[in-house]
Amino acid sequence: MTTTAPDQPRVLVPGLLMLGPGVERYRVTGGGATVLALDAGDELEIVDPEGRQPCELVAFDANGRSDPNLLGSADAPGSGNGSRARSTEEPAAVGILSAELQDARRVRVGLERAGVDLAALRAATPLRVLGDDTAPGARTRVVAHDDVACVIVAPGEPMSAHGGAPATDLIAYVHRRDVTRSSTEPLLPAPLADPSQDFIIRNSTARAYEVAKGDWFQVVDVEGRQCSDFQCFAVADLEAGADLCLDATITRTLMGASCPAPGLYSKFFNARMQPLVEVVQDTVGRHDTFNTACNARYYEEMGYPGHVNCTENINNELGPYGVARRRGWEAINFFYNTNLDDHNQIHLDEPWSRPGDYVLLRALEDLVCVSTSCPDDIDAANAWNPTDIAVRVYPSANRFKKATAIRMTADSEAQLTKETGFHPRTSGLTRSFSEYCGYWLADSYTA
Repeated sequence: MTTTAPDQPRVLVPGLLMLGPGVERYRVTGGGATVLALDAGDELEIVDPEGRQPCELVAFDANGRSDPNLLGSADAPGSGNGSRARSTEEPAAVGILSAELQDARRVRVGLERAGVDLAALRAATPLRVLGDDTAPGARTRVVAHDDVACVIVAPGEPMSAHGGAPATDLIAYVHRRDVTRSSTEPLLPAPLADPSQDFIIRNSTARAYEVAKGDWFQVVDVEGRQCSDFQCFAVADLEAGADLCLDATITRTLMGASCPAPGLYSKFFNARMQPLVEVVQDTVGRHDTFNTACNARYYEEMGYPGHVNCTENINNELGPYGVARRRGWEAINFFYNTNLDDHNQIHLDEPWSRPGDYVLLRALEDLVCVSTSCPDDIDAANAWNPTDIAVRVYPSANRFKKATAIRMTADSEAQLTKETGFHPRTSGLTRSFSEYCGYWLADSYTA
């Protein structure tokens, strides 16, 4: 159910943090860094929820040149917020982004897109806008005088076990000068790495694409609460004239679960019990493997003959690969929120997925894949409003850790599963791990 706020003509979406027009929210992990693109006139607001967390900013113009004067103070006169000062030390971001970690690689990719490398970052002059003596809830604002790539850093030093000042998260709000642009262009999350393919599947359409063995591919729900049917074939099978696609029944049987998830039971199989794809990361955790992709008969029986449907879209996309047309395609329905109730009835509701939620998979064979952006606008499957799906393919040389997502509250940002400090040792003793409160913990040491 959705309601309309009395003071603003916009829809309130359950579980989503509602921000004003032109306002974007980002989390800067304690001890980490985030890169944001700011246009001239945009304001950047930094909030320290827990206090005593320093913050550094490094700004680069369109030519990759760093200059602290690209950012000016936007705090009210006499407010006393923040403690702006140029630092003569090497930017804290250099040490953070030099690490060979997935998050560090993502930020480096963002900088490289702006024409900035680690050498340029090392030579930059950081601007410290929050000190280590701020009170909880302290905030400060800066304004961009030009189009800039801004690195926001929440620095933190290694802490002893008995220490009492760990690095904590900062919240960054971007107040866009051009409100109309930000309200009409949905924000895509930053790529996990440099993609080899990156495309949008417009609502009510489908697209076939090829993924090489070992490559990773990411299915992203752009605006949230949008289903995407997925199916794939091994290239070798198609060349042999066998169109063996993913089989949901075989998959459920072998995995012992209604849907695979990151971890030991993470693979999708075809009818020959051959694994084709593996789920590596999943920020939603609710998908459907019991129903077919929507088809003409479903809409006819609901009173909408001729309605566009995923089955016909899949047929049209797979035709050039020699795959026979079907009246109802078996598919993995990503983000489709279905369940089985106490009366043995399969029911559906609005998807759990939020804007930017995704599933990351890895190809176990050379594949021909097809993904849809479901056109169902007659029930809650897509929250009554079909939107777009994004797909990104990453080369096999990248490395991504298995992770699910956890939200501490309904409107919290998703936090991917982390490894404990003991994981390098425990992972050598067992392969049996389960997610618990955001961490991978060993189930036993016999597997």
